Amino acid sequence: MATSSDGQIQTLVRPSETDLSSSDPLFHRRSSPSPPGTTDASPGSSSHKAAESAGQLDSRTSPDSAVFRRAIAEDDREGSEEGRGSLMAPRDKENQGSGGWIPAKYKYRASAPAHRWIRESPLSSDAIFKQSHAGLLNLCIVVLIAVNGRLIIENLMKVVISLHLMLTTAEIVYPVYVILRCDSAVLSGFTLMFFASIVWLKLVSFAHTNYDLRTLIKSFDKEDTSTNLSGFDAEEGISFKQLVYFMLAPTLCYQQKYPRTKCIRKGWVICQFIKLVICTGLMGFIIEQYINPIVQNSQHPLKGNLLYAIERILKLSVPTLYVWLCMFYCFFHLWLNILAELLCFGDREFYKDWWNAKTVEEYWRMWNMPVHKWMVRHIYFPCVQKGLPKGIAILISFLVSAIFHELCVAVPCHIIKFWAFLGILFQIPLVFLTKYLQNKFRNTMVGNMIFWIFFSILGQPMCVLLYYHDVMNRKIRTD
Repeated sequence: MATSSDGQIQTLVRPSETDLSSSDPLFHRRSSPSPPGTTDASPGSSSHKAAESAGQLDSRTSPDSAVFRRAIAEDDREGSEEGRGSLMAPRDKENQGSGGWIPAKYKYRASAPAHRWIRESPLSSDAIFKQSHAGLLNLCIVVLIAVNGRLIIENLMKVVISLHLMLTTAEIVYPVYVILRCDSAVLSGFTLMFFASIVWLKLVSFAHTNYDLRTLIKSFDKEDTSTNLSGFDAEEGISFKQLVYFMLAPTLCYQQKYPRTKCIRKGWVICQFIKLVICTGLMGFIIEQYINPIVQNSQHPLKGNLLYAIERILKLSVPTLYVWLCMFYCFFHLWLNILAELLCFGDREFYKDWWNAKTVEEYWRMWNMPVHKWMVRHIYFPCVQKGLPKGIAILISFLVSAIFHELCVAVPCHIIKFWAFLGILFQIPLVFLTKYLQNKFRNTMVGNMIFWIFFSILGQPMCVLLYYHDVMNRKIRTD
């Protein structure tokens, strides 16, 4: 604050980036004599009192204010520190550049000086040790985390396949251990193994499909991938909600999006559920009324009289065929459709007209579409793409099917006789035999009748007798 010769009060401020900058030399003028033509504006002077009475003195720039005194002290301290530098000259008028007091009305004008002092760069040799380097230390920590995190992720990607194999193997082995250790009933053991097998197939499909999609994304552009692959959106990614829906959906093949219906028909669901209860009761009636008396009065088909064994098999063929047809209708038509309706799952081709199959090969392609699609997608096609012959790929597919049939039947029965395993493998020569007969006779009815004879009249009753007598013999030995 200064007073001109004509008695007007002039407000003086600092020209730095912030008010009261400690580097501004304007505060050093307090020790210099007042310029000619000005009067003293110190506290107690007549001019100071006149300015206060007129209300023209800014309290923030008053020499008595705490802000003013603190700014002066900071300016003195910074000036003394800066003066130690090799580039700093003594604070005289020649080296101050444009330093000095700037009136308030000129502070924000374009002509106000922006460079007023000789200063060093923060990273210069004389000023580097006066700076704080905490930000650079934080940058080093962030870079260290990023680099090591990338290495961790890269190593995990290399072992993730092995880890998935371990998890899926444990998922199928642990139920086997529980069933054999707890000596569970046949029905409960079958239910547990059936559920564990479905979960295993779904997990394999989930991992295999996503692995293949990642490979495609690396090979093609995102735009082309999303255009060419139905049901896949490269930008959407994978979500936990998709995995949960897939685990509940009536399918074994994973994809990001499925055909969906618009609503749930509650009345239709109730009607199908009533049919499910009736058919289940009918199966139980046939088993108790017809199958159990026949098998209890029979002998082991491989140990008794051959003609007697054939007679028992033919007598058992009709009720077992009825039970098998009821089982197919209950599960593949009623239950899977109920589940699809509740989840608004659109693709409900769970089976085709397998009863018109001319060969065993056609039967396996049409009677269980969820398993057939899984086998083709995750077993047959990968084997062919690896260069294996189609016959070897078919053999591997039947081997996988045979293993799961053995697990679902032999483990609940607590016997490992490989009847189910051998029964599935026996389908391979039947595939070639029925195909040969079909081509020779050129008649669709001949192939279809051969299929029914081998599969339903002879095959299923034989398996029932084999497993029944082995289970009974095991119970006798245990007792």
